[in-house]
Amino acid sequence: MSNSSSITQFLLLPFTDTRELQLLHFWLFLGIYLAALLGNGLIITTIAWDQHLHTPMYFFLLNLALLDLGSISTIVPKSMANSLWDCWAISYLGCAAQLFLFVFLITAEYSMLTVMSYDRYVAICKPLHYGTLLGSRACVHMAAAAWATGFLTALLHTANTFSLPLCKGNVLGQFFCEIPQILKLSCSHSYLREIGIMVISASLAFICFVFIAVSYVQILRAVLRIPSEQGRHKAFSTCLPHLAVISLFVSTSFFAYLKPPSISFLSLNLLVSVLYSLIPPTLNPLIYSMRNKEVKDALRKLITGGISKIIKCLSSTL
Repeated sequence: MSNSSSITQFLLLPFTDTRELQLLHFWLFLGIYLAALLGNGLIITTIAWDQHLHTPMYFFLLNLALLDLGSISTIVPKSMANSLWDCWAISYLGCAAQLFLFVFLITAEYSMLTVMSYDRYVAICKPLHYGTLLGSRACVHMAAAAWATGFLTALLHTANTFSLPLCKGNVLGQFFCEIPQILKLSCSHSYLREIGIMVISASLAFICFVFIAVSYVQILRAVLRIPSEQGRHKAFSTCLPHLAVISLFVSTSFFAYLKPPSISFLSLNLLVSVLYSLIPPTLNPLIYSMRNKEVKDALRKLITGGISKIIKCLSSTL
């Protein structure tokens, strides 16, 4: 038995005790991480480089890519290092920093997805007022509000979680620092305050979910009233990537935190954590680029332009 004042580090849960499988986990996570870096990096570079993509929709998409890049970078490099060196310890301050950054970025991402649903609602249901309702200043304010929401939520949860007395050891049943796993180490009844804060956060998340759902109901009604089939197809093509990203993010997150205790065991918990923390940041760029002609065209121009510059530089040096 120990308390939080004597804890200097936590022990994370390894995926396996077999050395060969640990190295396999390292290479698998490395591949996922490189794919996420490449995809989100290309999205960020393409939107920043192409003037035609300097619109509210792509401004929010750039912010989403930044959040995806940050969230996966918060947990994957540490997990890869643990598997490579077979050392699953993380310092007390390192665990607090990891929890803060992950909650900050995940909450900000959910808020950004809510803002993006409003962007799609205005673009399709109120196209004549799009420039007024989503001017450059309004877009910056909404994006800043999403980032600020994530920061304040993470600050509140991190400060409250790590102020709890911990008297049940230092072993976490997860491959990264997560609030529910730290609460399991707290003393009896001392975690009720954090559970209350989590209930409030969950209520706000539910309100955002209702807002997204209502927005898409209105969008669907407006799209079905479009007379031409080509117009309906174009409207659907701009909404489907965002809807797919929301569905992926919400379904994996909700299952991770709302699954019944009867089906909660270590291997399933690890699998679900991988799904909601690694898969969305990796697949989001692919979802947007596959269904978005403007992004694909801009990305093609960026790549061909970069290749031509490299060829010119090589030819000039030779």
